[in-house]
Amino acid sequence: MKISARNALKGKIVEVNKGATTSHVKIDVGGTVVTASITNTSVDELGLAVGKTAYAVIKASDVMVGID
Repeated sequence: MKISARNALKGKIVEVNKGATTSHVKIDVGGTVVTASITNTSVDELGLAVGKTAYAVIKASDVMVGID
């Protein structure tokens, strides 16, 4: 698979929470958990489940900075 996004972080799925139409998939990437919101259909088609290896692919056009 080749993609244009440069931030593809490999990790293990630690949680999949399905809602009415959208799922939250949590991927542990070296001790940091990244959460993705994707459709339930995508979860099913990709066969996502706890313990499987997956990539968190991040493509952002904006980065915001905040301070306290």
